[in-house]
This record gives sequence, structure tokens and C-alpha cells, in this order.
Amino acid sequence: MKPMQEIETLAIEIAAAARTSFCTLFENGERYYYCTLYTTGEGHAPSISAWSWEALALESARQAEESDTPVSTIAELIKWSYADSPYCCFGDDNFDGVKQQFNERPFIADLEIDDWNRELNVRLKAMELALKMLDDEGIFALNQMRESVCVLVEIMPPDENNTEIALRLNCAETPAMKAWLAEAAE
Repeated sequence: MKPMQEIETLAIEIAAAARTSFCTLFENGERYYYCTLYTTGEGHAPSISAWSWEALALESARQAEESDTPVSTIAELIKWSYADSPYCCFGDDNFDGVKQQFNERPFIADLEIDDWNRELNVRLKAMELALKMLDDEGIFALNQMRESVCVLVEIMPPDENNTEIALRLNCAETPAMKAWLAEAAE
């Protein structure tokens, strides 16, 4: 299979899983400002995470209650953290087919550095294309204006690819993207 066909085939599978997960999540009617599809530097199958303003208020208040840290400080610390979101790995069972497809691909940890980078790049491009497909369908404008949400594909731990992909998926001039660039970009 040619590289672009490989990417498109993976992207279609990822988009189907992410569509189901995000649409189910968005049924709660909250206003989202952050939606991400994240993976590791080893290119594991992705998961979604998201933050809504409502979830941020509740989670920062909960964490502040458990510590002596002000709610506003907690909110600043967790605002862009995929792992701190109550919606981290939301609908992960929808990604079983994606996990299977990723498992059928070369085991990235066994690859030499050039092949590792090439394989990781295929996976990231497929993830980016998947979110672009969902964006084109209007998924990220279900509970809020699209300009109000930062849509991301992220590698964890963070690296500079995250910012490059973010700039391709979002208009740099939107309030959400300006905030992410100022507060969280690598």
C-alpha cells in the first residue's frame, strides 16, 4: 500500500472511533474549548481527551478543595492537560479497531530511528487527517462556535510537532488558538 493510502485507511478508522466518542461526549451539552487526540512518542493507538468550561470549573474546584491552592491557580495548571480532564480516554472502547490496526503495523520500538520516525509520522498524519475529517463535518461546532475550541493532535510528552499540527488544524487568530499558543504550546 502506498504511504498516502496507508494514511487515509488509518485516518478513516480513527475518524470513525473519534466521531463516536466525541459525539457521545458532546451529548452532555457542555461548551468545549479543548479537544485532543493524543498518543505517545512510541505511536500507541490514540485516545481522546477534552475540556469544557463546565468541567474545568468543577474539576478545579474539586482539586482546590483537596489542597490549599486557589481555584484559579488549579484552573491555570490543568486547563490544557489532557490527563487531568475527567474526559481523558472518553469512549476508549470505540478505539478497539484502531488499536488492532496499530498492532498490525510495525512495532515502532523495534525500529531503527529513521524507520521509527517514518512510522510515527504515518500515524500522526493519519490522526491529523481524521480530526480534519471530523472538523469538516462540523463535529467540533456542536456545542460551541468552532472558533471557540482548540482541536489538537498531541504527542505525550509534548513536543514541537504538537504546535505545528495545531496550526494546521486551527486558525491561529481564533481566541481558543491564541490562548493555547500563549499558555500551552511547545
